[in-house]
Amino acid sequence: MSDGHSTYKPTTGIGRWFDTRLPLPRLVHSSFIVYPVPRNLNYAYTFGGILTIMLASQIISGVVLAMHYAPDTGLAFNSVETITRDVNSGWLLRSLHANGASFFFIAVYIHICRGLYYGSYKSPREFLWVLGCTNLLVMMATAFIGYVLPWGQMSFWGATVITSFFSAIPVVGDWIQHLLLGGFGVSNPTLNRFFALHYLLPFLLVGVVTLHIWALHVVGQNNPTGIEVKSKTDVVDFTPYATVKDAVGIVAFLFFFAYFVFYLPNFLGHPDNYTVANPLKTPAHIVPEWYFLPFYAILRAITFNVGPIDSKLGGVLAMFSSIAVLFLVPWLDSSKVRSAVYRPWYRVFFWIFVANALFLGWLGSQPAEGTYVTMSQLATFYYFAFFLIVMPLLGLIETPRPLPRSITEAVLEKNASRSKADTHD
Repeated sequence: MSDGHSTYKPTTGIGRWFDTRLPLPRLVHSSFIVYPVPRNLNYAYTFGGILTIMLASQIISGVVLAMHYAPDTGLAFNSVETITRDVNSGWLLRSLHANGASFFFIAVYIHICRGLYYGSYKSPREFLWVLGCTNLLVMMATAFIGYVLPWGQMSFWGATVITSFFSAIPVVGDWIQHLLLGGFGVSNPTLNRFFALHYLLPFLLVGVVTLHIWALHVVGQNNPTGIEVKSKTDVVDFTPYATVKDAVGIVAFLFFFAYFVFYLPNFLGHPDNYTVANPLKTPAHIVPEWYFLPFYAILRAITFNVGPIDSKLGGVLAMFSSIAVLFLVPWLDSSKVRSAVYRPWYRVFFWIFVANALFLGWLGSQPAEGTYVTMSQLATFYYFAFFLIVMPLLGLIETPRPLPRSITEAVLEKNASRSKADTHD
């Protein structure tokens, strides 16, 4: 078993010459071949690789689409239709890019939930978690402005509604709104700004992802037990063990992705967005893309004033706080045990949190009226209570299950339990 240091040895003269000047093969070898990973990683840990594949897919398809797209309010909608109907394989590129955004968020939400469940944010991985949250923030900004580019009804009115909330911010709100819009309403300057930002931000995301991977290689991979590596028997080489598992997970994920691309290309889109934007006709119900619906429900849940903060500003603060609180998770969780596998009460509250997030997503798709508002307020309360009340207090009062002495012991116990169950069967 390797200790993680590169054992790469060039076998040719050109290889040795290159290695002494730019040791890129050595870097790849030490980072992705002999890099030690815990031997008990499960398929929940394949979503890092899945996200890397999805990011590459989004950038490649997006660059090609940009070659045919016209960022002009009079041409944008028809240019998207032209891409779909007249450009060679344009229908495939558009379907890959549009559905890729949804599957990108599916993967990142599962990745975040895995981190919360196994405590991947705890020391010494705080900065790794913060970089991951930064990735989420950049992704959300990129997806929002990209949703405006097709210039359909929901694109236009979604941009109108969301950018209007910036005006609620004291002092600088109007300035931020006008900067984003390029004027006093969603118009041609807005579309040009959003197109430029949508093209730029994915490359910024690549930079942050690179830092995220670098930080991961510095502190090492967490694992389902939450126990740090104690000996060489606790780890295996990244290749072939982790790469094969990642490959299986990626293929399975891409299978579902391909099903939507080829058979349900418009299933995740809103019907109103297949109609050209009309500033004189407001849709009956304005909603963002599905992956923003939980945050949209939180935004609309604040229907009351709190002192000098009116409901509009309160909603904006609640929405941004629902993302900002993720950055604080490493310092909110007071438990010394990482993994929820050994934290029975935390595990219960965690799965309630997941169900609550899905419930918020459904509420975000419903009209902001009647009992939907009340349910949104209750669900919003639990969303914040999980981070601000449950995490700090539960770590002080919960009695965790006994931890195994090492990763190897945990693996052997698990295998022994399986063998015993198979024997009884």
